[in-house]
Amino acid sequence: MSVNVNRSVSDQFYRYKMPRLIAKVEGKGNGIKTVIVNMVDVAKALNRPPTYPTKFFGCELGAQTQFDTKNDRYIVNGSHEANKLQDMLDGFIRKFVLCAECDNPETDLNVNPKKQTIGTSCKACGYRGMLDTRHKLCTFILKNPPEASDSGSTTVKKEKEKKNRKKDKENGSGSGEAGNQENIDAPDAVDGDDDDDWGEETTKEAQRRRMEEISDHAKNLTLSEDLEKPLEERVNLFYNFVKQRKENGTVDSADKEILAEAERLDVKAMGPLILSELLFDENIREQLKKYKRHFLRFCHNNKKAQKYLLGGFECLVKLHQVQLLQRVPIILKDFYDADLLEEDVIFAWAEKVSKKYVSKELAKEIRAKAAPFIKWLKEAEEESEGSDEDNEEDDENVEVVYSSSARELKVETVKVDKPEKEDEDIDIDAI
Repeated sequence: MSVNVNRSVSDQFYRYKMPRLIAKVEGKGNGIKTVIVNMVDVAKALNRPPTYPTKFFGCELGAQTQFDTKNDRYIVNGSHEANKLQDMLDGFIRKFVLCAECDNPETDLNVNPKKQTIGTSCKACGYRGMLDTRHKLCTFILKNPPEASDSGSTTVKKEKEKKNRKKDKENGSGSGEAGNQENIDAPDAVDGDDDDDWGEETTKEAQRRRMEEISDHAKNLTLSEDLEKPLEERVNLFYNFVKQRKENGTVDSADKEILAEAERLDVKAMGPLILSELLFDENIREQLKKYKRHFLRFCHNNKKAQKYLLGGFECLVKLHQVQLLQRVPIILKDFYDADLLEEDVIFAWAEKVSKKYVSKELAKEIRAKAAPFIKWLKEAEEESEGSDEDNEEDDENVEVVYSSSARELKVETVKVDKPEKEDEDIDIDAI
């Protein structure tokens, strides 16, 4: 069965397809391993060597990998389900296959081991850029570039061409010294020179491309430098990034860009805390509608980020205590309705008073003001559990009634009449 290369695209007529991963677990105990049966076919669909996704699995799972290219066996140590590996393959495709500009998988990798850079070029839209080389797989790619697998065939072709040239010269009219001079081979350095285009292009387009490559390489160097900085400095970098977008007036549409910067600096969980400080004030209810998408990118299925959002809310109440303290339950309900907070996170926050963001007295007061909302949330949860049980019982006493005059079917609850107890004195002969 084939699936879309970019599984975030649900179009069934999407033309970029790949076979679904087939994994087979072999061995027992310490020798257990997972063989990816069709890795060659999957890699062919992605236009990547099969060693790359296999090594990616090893990096993500912290497991050793083995490659048997002769028998097309690609192995990851340990027992792993095919669905888990398929989801992990999506991460490989996002990082190393899809074009950053058009999201099409028609890309080639351009590896330069000397400069320690990996470039990508898209045949669909013409985009050219540099990969982020922080991932462990990049070290493997730099040591094993895609061209390496084809290098043997290229050298064989060169040797064949050289021999053909020799034969043509021997069969020619030249003889004696002239013929011997023609048979002299060119130096190996000339034959093995990979730089066919020894002269650089001087057009404006070529100069622009070279400048882009240089700037992209400089960005990658900056990425690695920023990650080496302590957490406090990285948080400040993210704060200044968002602040600059706000001052430029581009923050409204920069939600993806802000998330990418937080992930780059490895401060995604703390994002809601910084966003709360920069995007919210006493008019938080109106601003939440405006920036809901920004916060959802951080808080969706991320409980740690949700805790930081509550911390940012406490700081905001401290700054605008007069306007916001009485409105705490309403604002928390807005967060809950916007799917920014989950119930268990709210309950845990309400039970534990912390002085991490504000004083202990103010933290207690905020939770006291939030008590009506917490109570409503618990009651709603209990009612939903109770209603599920009642619905199961009521379903047995529901009857669908059809009327020719009505336009729709009607559902009515029918009371089941219990049979009356038969009289004890019954005349059998009368029956």
